[in-house]
Amino acid sequence: MAQINTCLKRTFTIFNIFFAIVGGVIISLALLAQFSTSFQEGGNLESRVNGLFGLYIVGAIIMVLAILGAYGAHKESRVALIVFLVCMVLGCLVMFRYAVPVAVMRPQVEGMMEEKFRNYLPLDENSEDVKNMADNLQKTFHCCGLFSYNDWKNIPESCKCNTEEEEEGKCQTVSYRYLMERSTSVYTQTCFPIIMHYFLLGFDIVLGVFFTLAILALLGMILSSVMIHQMRYPNRPPILLTVSTVFSTSPPKYEELYNPPPY
Repeated sequence: MAQINTCLKRTFTIFNIFFAIVGGVIISLALLAQFSTSFQEGGNLESRVNGLFGLYIVGAIIMVLAILGAYGAHKESRVALIVFLVCMVLGCLVMFRYAVPVAVMRPQVEGMMEEKFRNYLPLDENSEDVKNMADNLQKTFHCCGLFSYNDWKNIPESCKCNTEEEEEGKCQTVSYRYLMERSTSVYTQTCFPIIMHYFLLGFDIVLGVFFTLAILALLGMILSSVMIHQMRYPNRPPILLTVSTVFSTSPPKYEELYNPPPY
C-alpha cells in the first residue's frame, strides 16, 4: 500500500525534473564558457579552469540529487529521502551563506572597481597585459580610455575614429602632445561604464543563481520532510474538521428552565 499521497508524489517528481533541468543548464553554460574561452590566449588560465570545474561540479551534484529525490519518491525509500533532505538543508544553508554577503556588497561594487581601475593610470606606463586589455576593449566597444582619453599620454590607434563614425556623432576632436602639438578624432564614449555594465550584469546573474538554488533547496526540503513524515506515520487517520454547533442548520434544542420555589 502506498504510504505517500499521490498528489504530493507527483508534485515532488515535477520538482525534481525542474531541478535536473537547472543542473543541465549549469553544465551547458560551463560547456559554452569553455568553448568560447578555448580560443583566447593569455589571461589567468588557472582561474578560468577552476571556475569551469566549479560549474561542472555544481551542475553534476544538482542532477544527482534530482535523480536521488525522484527515486526516493517513486520507490518510497525513506533512506533516499532522508539523504535528499540532508543535502537540501546543507545546500540551502550554503547558498544563503554566499548569497546574502554578495547582495550586501552589490551597492559597493562600482566604487571598488573604479578605485581599482584608477590604479592602472596612466595606461601607457602600465604593463603590457594592461595595455593590451585596454586596446582590445577599445577596439571591441569603440571607446577611448577608462575614464577619459587623458588616460593615455599618447593616444593609441584603437581610440581613433573613422570617417563613418565621425559622421554618426560618436567622436570628438582632441589635442595631444607627441613630439609636437597634434589633433585627432577619438571615441567620445569611455570604456569604464561599459565594463561596469557587463560586470554588474554577471554579478546579478550570479546573485540570481544563488537565490534561485537556495529557494529550490528550501522547497525540496519542505516536500521531502512532508513525505518522510507520511512514511513515518502511514496509518494515522486523517484529521476531519467539524463545523461548530453554532453554525449548525438543525433547529436548536430547548431546555426546560427550572425556577426554584420562593422561600
